[in-house]
Amino acid sequence: MNPGVIYAFSAFAIWGLFPIYFKALHSIGAVEMLAHRMAWSMLFLLIVMTVRRQWKWLGPVLSDRRLLARFAASAVLLSANWGIYIWAVNDGRIVEASLGYFINPLVNVLFGMAFLHERLRPVQWIAVTIAALGVLWLTWVNGAPPWISLALALTFGGYGLLRKTASLGALEGLTLETMLLCPVALLYLFFLSSHGGSGFAHASPGVKLLLAAAGPVTAVPLLLFAAGARRIPLSMLGLIQYITPTLQLLIGVVIYQEFFGHDQLLGYGAIWAALAIYSLEGVYRARAARV
Repeated sequence: MNPGVIYAFSAFAIWGLFPIYFKALHSIGAVEMLAHRMAWSMLFLLIVMTVRRQWKWLGPVLSDRRLLARFAASAVLLSANWGIYIWAVNDGRIVEASLGYFINPLVNVLFGMAFLHERLRPVQWIAVTIAALGVLWLTWVNGAPPWISLALALTFGGYGLLRKTASLGALEGLTLETMLLCPVALLYLFFLSSHGGSGFAHASPGVKLLLAAAGPVTAVPLLLFAAGARRIPLSMLGLIQYITPTLQLLIGVVIYQEFFGHDQLLGYGAIWAALAIYSLEGVYRARAARV
């Protein structure tokens, strides 16, 4: 088997198991958990970059204001995505959060059309239309739009758009984003600690260890993803990515007993059908191009 498949599968499987990790930290507030994730990720990335002696990129980047502004924007979107997801998991909305990552590939298509002047092929238009009908159905049966799903899809789609047009690699980019976010995170943690509101200070040793593990938990799947993306076709990577929201959905329904009725199945089914159409069309065109 192509090792790239193993790397990519491992990355998406780890991301798919995130609800279990964040549920284990339910005693910590969502914002504090987000701040710890930023801080411990920074420490872990500093160690990784130092061991790899991979700091030459930093000097030119710090002198490029436009690039710094772009990564500041992507850092804000990334932190918003992380924060919304952590809150959703611990508020018992894992199923709704998983929908955001099912929708995300189609949001990427729309962003590509709107901002990168990419054209949608007829089959892609059909897929986007079916997905939109699925979202409208879920809005109808729930009495309100699936705001968590849409917020996750839009923030991660915007993050992907900014990263697609940036010049840094995955590891360097995440390191820069974390460097920009970390001072805010540390100030917030210091504020909590000085006012007696730190959940970390009163947590059990196990919870403290899990919070400290946020660094490798964040960075390792990204490194696996980057290694996999270099070794397998983009079409295959696109199919493997659905492991993440599928695992999240199963965890929400099977382990945490979140509600998933016939109406939800119909809406999700429309979105799954749209993803299947979109993905199979991409695989077909990729194979046809190689012939």
